[in-house]
Amino acid sequence: MPPPEKFELSSTFVHLGLGSIARELPDFAWTEEYLEGYERATAGDGPEGRLVTMSPQATTWTSWERHPAGDELVVQVDGRSILIQDLDDGEHRLELGPGEAVINPKGVWHTADVVEPGTALFITPGVGTEHRPR
Repeated sequence: MPPPEKFELSSTFVHLGLGSIARELPDFAWTEEYLEGYERATAGDGPEGRLVTMSPQATTWTSWERHPAGDELVVQVDGRSILIQDLDDGEHRLELGPGEAVINPKGVWHTADVVEPGTALFITPGVGTEHRPR
């Protein structure tokens, strides 16, 4: 087996699957076609599969999302944002700064307001993410 090569997590995402596997996704695209193919390719991992992304957070989100398959970990790498969770008793707002993290519980709608552009790391259930307009 050849030695592993380094890569930029901001451009090459990773899938974590059953059996403690980690697979690079160098051609990942936020398109419906790619996401459907990703879900098919990783379906065997079921709700245990996780997508690891590090993405720029330049502007406030224009939609809400939720993950019915499990919890999501969000780590604010740099910059500042306000994560908003739509809970039974109303919106819960958490300001995140560099190095701070929060868990979006399974099935909870969430969005974010960007206070200072930066980067966030997401460890997300790999299947079933849903969106709705903000």
